[in-house]
Amino acid sequence: MLSRRTLLITGGASILVLGGGYAGLSAMSNIAPAREPWRQATEGFGDARLNAAAYAILAPSPHNLQPWMIRLAGDDSLTLFCDLDRRLPETDPPDRQTTIGLGAFLELLRQAAAEQDHRLEITRFPEGEPGDRLDERPIAHVRFVQDPDVERDPLFGYALRRRTARAKFDPGRPVPSDKLAALMEISNALPGLGAIDVAGSSKPETVSWLRDICKRAWEIEMRKPETCHESAYLTRIGAKQINANPDGIFLAGPMMEAYRMTGILTQDSMDEIGSTAWQATLSTYNGLIESAPTFVWFTTPGNSRSEQLDSGAVWIRLQLAAAAVGIGFHPLSQVLEEYSEMAGPFAEIHDRFGVTLPSRIQGLFRLGYAGGQGASPRWPLESRLIT
Repeated sequence: MLSRRTLLITGGASILVLGGGYAGLSAMSNIAPAREPWRQATEGFGDARLNAAAYAILAPSPHNLQPWMIRLAGDDSLTLFCDLDRRLPETDPPDRQTTIGLGAFLELLRQAAAEQDHRLEITRFPEGEPGDRLDERPIAHVRFVQDPDVERDPLFGYALRRRTARAKFDPGRPVPSDKLAALMEISNALPGLGAIDVAGSSKPETVSWLRDICKRAWEIEMRKPETCHESAYLTRIGAKQINANPDGIFLAGPMMEAYRMTGILTQDSMDEIGSTAWQATLSTYNGLIESAPTFVWFTTPGNSRSEQLDSGAVWIRLQLAAAAVGIGFHPLSQVLEEYSEMAGPFAEIHDRFGVTLPSRIQGLFRLGYAGGQGASPRWPLESRLIT
């Protein structure tokens, strides 16, 4: 929690703001430039590949790092690469989460191409599947084939309404069982998708257990200096930082501007384990976890890179389906991270749900009901092109 001293300082800043500068702070907190790619996706770029890619870059990715790079080839193809500088070596040592994000990109690309009467011929890892970590070899080669009979995906209608819920849910309002079942069915109803098992629960005992293990895993990540540092310095505080670097973990709004201006909240203070800013970060996220009335997760038979790409397709389809039925959706990835300090909770959650190696839980999410959320910042499409 914030200390009394911090609250007093914040209150003083608020008084100053209300006394003569609140409107100025509100103007300063404008992150519309960082959200411009969401609008640009609807305009078109005069090329079916770029039109589809404009939607694909809106896909979720770990820490919102947007690791995709695109190289156009000929007049009907593109190659997808991973920007190796946009991985999380501490939080995601094997690049599993990054690969899942690239899979979400490919699924949105497929959906957007179908809207333009194109089907995709996707060759995964055309130069070989990476080993322990992703490397410079391409993730996929994609050919756009004009096909007026290609089936359009109804989930695409929610591509611009998809949000990650970074707010508390109403803990007393679980997702109704019929909506939960529909969401799980829709998410993996895709021909060619691997054998992925999607499950979920609003049972109080299961929800309570998951809340507890997620909070324990979150504290492990926060107390490990390397992972804490990685996340702290990928946090953008206030509109100036967000618009300059529209990626990472973003903290926006007039209050965040006040915290930043008074020095209460900085990357340095968040990186100092035990500090007021660190404690506030820990407490805030614990509050999000504790508010979860429903959880959903999915499991793959193995953990190959191709299965990780499939997991990305399920991930984005789950989130689109949640948007379709009006449910808030928020990933809780910490307990699935793969470094020594997380080995205990990682084993516990797999044991709890009877998942034995080589099968893997690839995604865990809290679901519920909350107010509206704004779109996450994005780098513009042109910044993701290899020329």
